[in-house]
Amino acid sequence: MKKLIALIALLPLLLGCTKLDVNPLSEGSSENWYSDETEITLALNDLYRTYLWDFEINYNTERMSDNWTQRQAIDAFPAGSVNSEWSRSEDLWLSTYKGITRANTILNSLDNATGKVAEAKIKQLAAEASLMRAVFYARLVFYYGDVPFYTGYLNIDDAFELGRTDKEVVLQQVYKDFDAAIESLPVSYGSNELGRATKGAALAFKARAALYMGDWVIARDAAKACMDLQVYSLHPNYGEYFLSKTRNSPETVFALPRSFELGSSWGAKNFYTRTPGGSAVAQPSWELFCAYPCTDGLPIDESPLFNPREPFKNRDPRCAMTIVEFGTEHLGVIYNPNPYATKVLNMETEKMVANKDTRSVDTYASYNGLALKKGVDEDWSDNNETDFDIRIMRYADVLLMYAEAQIELNEIDASVLDAINAVRARAYGVDVTNTTAYPALTATSQEQLRKELRNERRIEFAWENRRFDDLLRWRLAEKALIRPIYGILDPNDLKQRVVDQNLWFYSQAPEIDENWLPDFSALHNAGTVKVLVERNFDKERQYLFPIPSKEIIINKNLKQNPNY
Repeated sequence: MKKLIALIALLPLLLGCTKLDVNPLSEGSSENWYSDETEITLALNDLYRTYLWDFEINYNTERMSDNWTQRQAIDAFPAGSVNSEWSRSEDLWLSTYKGITRANTILNSLDNATGKVAEAKIKQLAAEASLMRAVFYARLVFYYGDVPFYTGYLNIDDAFELGRTDKEVVLQQVYKDFDAAIESLPVSYGSNELGRATKGAALAFKARAALYMGDWVIARDAAKACMDLQVYSLHPNYGEYFLSKTRNSPETVFALPRSFELGSSWGAKNFYTRTPGGSAVAQPSWELFCAYPCTDGLPIDESPLFNPREPFKNRDPRCAMTIVEFGTEHLGVIYNPNPYATKVLNMETEKMVANKDTRSVDTYASYNGLALKKGVDEDWSDNNETDFDIRIMRYADVLLMYAEAQIELNEIDASVLDAINAVRARAYGVDVTNTTAYPALTATSQEQLRKELRNERRIEFAWENRRFDDLLRWRLAEKALIRPIYGILDPNDLKQRVVDQNLWFYSQAPEIDENWLPDFSALHNAGTVKVLVERNFDKERQYLFPIPSKEIIINKNLKQNPNY
């Protein structure tokens, strides 16, 4: 806890205050800080800075899930090689406690504003800090279990003695903080405050925290209350929602805004295709690609509509909105990873150019043939930067959280089907009542709906940092993260082993199991696909993260999680 201790001791003197996602404007260091609305608001703004949310943005948890392929490399988590010195755990621990300490400082300093700021405004500002503290503590107990817990100031001696508090005790405070935020936060702000947390955000985050801990009634009620606010709705076009040009959508419940004008953007080169100038370091996995059902609602190994020669045809529309369809225009050129296609058309010049998106031409082209489309637009290839908003919570998640909680409670009614079908119908671009235009759910069995709901979450939130958490809480990591990552044969091997050039991707649908997880072993045994890298998730320890070793060393009261 050395870093945590230093932070606790020094934070009141070093409390930087910023606008959202821009450089600090001022620092509050005097004992009279937090004495007016401006000072409190500036301090609160730091809780919206991306460093406190970094674990949940920039695809960081996707890297640890089965949605991700990165050539023949693998993240330490699915590789099973994490230990108590794992940097990702250390960074998460430190940044989250930074946020908690800052929120505590604000909440414990608001008396300075008494008589100078209206009481209602103080309650609102306290509600923002309470919400953030709840979010951060909920994050800690999900990943670490029992954690050090404090709501006031700590001196160095106290910090050295601080052990781990039972997560159920921490959760009591989490729910209390969420309720305080829900009571005092407004439903909406004026147009100048679109980035700030609202009552709906507090309800949605409470639902997520409860869902992750299996508190189904709390999750259901919070999600339903958010729905009942009637201020959110699904964006009409799924693919358009994730583009940088889409701002302030009614689907967005909580987001961190980015802007080129404010100097807040993100390096995107690793995540788009090579012919337009990207690096194509990482791709959606074959497992994710297989998760998208056919338009009849059936998995690809059961549906008569699936054709391995045209694997995007007759698929849930989110498939081609998330993954670039072969033979279609993408960032000004035709995307075609087929090893026989050494030239592709540049749509702007109308000339054929070298196809750097096939490994026949470029060794580092996608190893599985897939490329990310979700959120990718022309601004990515303009200067290798993008400034799309970081969406932490959106309304589709609220709907599916409500449905999941009801399913787990086995209180299945029309509202459950309506919630899931609303999300699915939006993907097809049709009204939810037009049940012949999309595969509307009609099942009422808990087992079947659980299966459908879980896969619906996967394809709806692909590459949005939701899949990893779902694998942990559903205890599916021990199944999904022990299977190898597969990809296309090397070009020379492919041309020798696969006679039909139209079956270069893979020759048949893999078997899809009861968890909607694909098994490529039959294709591998036939020699038509290759193993890129093995996974080795350790179910005996990895459902909880390790407490950073640096914290354990200096605090005898801080005990490590099992088997680390």
